[in-house]
Amino acid sequence: MKKGLLIVLSGPSGAGKGTVYNAVIQKMPQLKKSISVTTRSPRVGETEGVHYYFKSVEEYDRMKSDGEFLETARVYDNYYGTPKAPVFEMLEKGDDVFFEIDIAGAKQIKAKYPECVSVFIMPPSFEILERRLRGRGTESEESLAKRLGSARSELAEYGCFDYIVFNDEAEKATQRVMDIISAERSAISRNEEKIKSMLEIKTEI
Repeated sequence: MKKGLLIVLSGPSGAGKGTVYNAVIQKMPQLKKSISVTTRSPRVGETEGVHYYFKSVEEYDRMKSDGEFLETARVYDNYYGTPKAPVFEMLEKGDDVFFEIDIAGAKQIKAKYPECVSVFIMPPSFEILERRLRGRGTESEESLAKRLGSARSELAEYGCFDYIVFNDEAEKATQRVMDIISAERSAISRNEEKIKSMLEIKTEI
């Protein structure tokens, strides 16, 4: 069985990566979700075990000490991490795993699992990014100022990713991400074992 793809979608706050992620999942329901652990409080509409696993700082520290995370990072005043066991299990079954994480977490995964497919969602402009953040109306001025202050440095991280997608229109950005996934599935490097088997090519030891 061919190993599944691990697809990482990332980008700065306000780039619209959450919107694109949800649209891709809707159009490609065969993709498996990776559910992260976080120490932040649930937002309106978020459900335990569906959007995140909400843990206390003490519980999170215990999981980190036990080596249970594929990636872990502090984002502003909260912690986020991806449990590695369920991800690796799905990949070995041949399932494609798709998840949205912060930039620091994406870089950790790329370092630990280089064959992952990483996609950076870029806003059309910094002004639009700021407008989107303010439009949420979910943060204090102090918190918003902190996010805007780090936004430029986050944007500069694009070079650490395999692909970049400008989110000028959500529908177009969604299609671009889907095209990337389809192309990666067809890469020779990911299908070579099956090709050699078909051609009955035996490697000399």
